[in-house]
Amino acid sequence: MKDLKYFINKALNEHFALGAINFNNMETIQGIVEACKNCNSPAILAVSEGALKYMGANYVRALFDAAKKDFPYIYLHLDHGKSFEVCKDAIDLEFDSVMIDGSNLKFEDNILLTKKVCEYAHKYDKVVEGELGQLKGVEDDIKNNAHIYTDPQQAKTFVEKTGVDMLAIAIGTSHGAYKYSGEQKLEFEILKKIENLLPNFPLVLHGASTVDKKIVEEFNNYGGNLKNASGIPENLLKIAVSKHNIIKINTDTDVRLSMTSKVRKVLAEKNTEFDLRNYLGAGRNNITSTISEKIINIFLSNDKI
Repeated sequence: MKDLKYFINKALNEHFALGAINFNNMETIQGIVEACKNCNSPAILAVSEGALKYMGANYVRALFDAAKKDFPYIYLHLDHGKSFEVCKDAIDLEFDSVMIDGSNLKFEDNILLTKKVCEYAHKYDKVVEGELGQLKGVEDDIKNNAHIYTDPQQAKTFVEKTGVDMLAIAIGTSHGAYKYSGEQKLEFEILKKIENLLPNFPLVLHGASTVDKKIVEEFNNYGGNLKNASGIPENLLKIAVSKHNIIKINTDTDVRLSMTSKVRKVLAEKNTEFDLRNYLGAGRNNITSTISEKIINIFLSNDKI
């Protein structure tokens, strides 16, 4: 069986990305997996601490196990674990990978925490992602008021001292549906400097939803109020994947918007509807469409099994 490390190396060598797509219930995981099946694409299915609390760890594990029987090339990931204990619990639940997010700590404290998680995870052959720098924005339990870009020299030191397998960097992406108030750009010069110091090392972008204007328009047309929402331009993400070492791109907001916009539409157009299978099913299908487009146009991971 091809494990997560196999696809990390394959993505690095062939310049595609693994979508790290968050799920929060049965319909979201079904919609994501259907897209992966349709596109013959590997993917990482991510749960945050908030999602774990919402669904319960046993339900997360059961939902993922059912999905993996349907399509084996998916991998379960803890997103933004804030403590050693949370990461240890995920590893003990046989998650394929964990992210330890010490980005809000002092640099040396982040190193110590990440190294501790790596030492435990590597005993069980699990993949660990660390993070340096901070993304502006709000999503789930993550909230920062300003960008703090990743320092390239610190990135090199961090990887060497922790033994981390992947590194999430901050080069201008943001959490949530409001990513830009001005010019839309990514700091590719910072990315190049990191790659020069860490050649052929797997890098990660968080906060990389595109916030499709058509989906936002539908959301607003049926009672929503997301004014001036904007995401990361698709062409910038494609450059990050095809010309750089970005091998994992996180997507959460786009899944939520795809589900919610369609649910709003169904309920608004048929005010007698109360069969949740009809409106949640419509949302699920919209997720499949959204993720399929990302696999083909951004992750470049179709037909990579």
